[in-house]
Amino acid sequence: MVALTRLVARPLIVPAIRKRRPALAALTPYLLLAPSALFLLTFTYWPVIQVIRSSLTVRGFRGAAHWGLENYSRLFGDAHFTTAVVNTLIYAAGTIIPGLVLALLFALALTETTRLTATLRTVVALPMLIPLVAAASLFAFIFLPNAGLLDHYLAVFGVAETNWLGDPSLALGSIIAITVWKNCGYYMLFFLAGLTAIPRDLLDAAKIDGAGPVQRFFRITLPLLGPTLAFVLVIATLNAMTQIDHVIVLTQGGPSDATSMILFYIYQQAQQNFDIGRASAATVVSVGVLFALSVVSLRSLERGIHYET
Repeated sequence: MVALTRLVARPLIVPAIRKRRPALAALTPYLLLAPSALFLLTFTYWPVIQVIRSSLTVRGFRGAAHWGLENYSRLFGDAHFTTAVVNTLIYAAGTIIPGLVLALLFALALTETTRLTATLRTVVALPMLIPLVAAASLFAFIFLPNAGLLDHYLAVFGVAETNWLGDPSLALGSIIAITVWKNCGYYMLFFLAGLTAIPRDLLDAAKIDGAGPVQRFFRITLPLLGPTLAFVLVIATLNAMTQIDHVIVLTQGGPSDATSMILFYIYQQAQQNFDIGRASAATVVSVGVLFALSVVSLRSLERGIHYET
């Protein structure tokens, strides 16, 4: 009787176990992704939701709050925000264009691997290892009026002392120069990787057909560098929008808002003026514009690029 019971029960237990295993296997990917999803939700999406919520929350003098777009209307009506936007556009153009051009030129000049080029690569890429705050402190001594290194060597050529950070017409240019020096080597590394991936046979075939260096660059090298250029352009745009450590250390947005940029404006509104609504509205606007520019730049630069398999 016991043996008969075992024979009857065994077919009932085995199918139950087999049914549990597929269900567990289907849940395994979600269980593995759960910690990452939790951190992403906690530290990325939830702060974004809170910023959007704060930008739409209007608080009165007595603490009463209601929903509305007053923070955005106050933001676009603020002359300081307009100045920050204009400065950011000038800063972005002044850092992205020269930075990418210099990085590409350095990459083309240092493509061949020798002892000399390896040393020069290290020298060019060295500034990227220096924190931006430390670089700002270094340039504070270089730009020091009358006693700085720059004025010292310019005096040899008869150039009078210049207040590089105190003159509204020169302060933003000085900040741009620091950024180009800091990021040029970083962008060069991406271009070196992109140049290495270009098939050498294409360049050799073009050279045999009589194409000169300029023709080979514009007909072969530059088109095949399209994905790399698109990626570096997005990175450079992000850096132009987010790097303000040197502004805080050197100028505090001055003189006369000459170096005030969007991120510094957000910092100023949130930390100094305690206007969280306006700071949140400026954050939403800047992130939205940055996201749109990133999408447009990637699609426009990668459009029409084809690869042979």
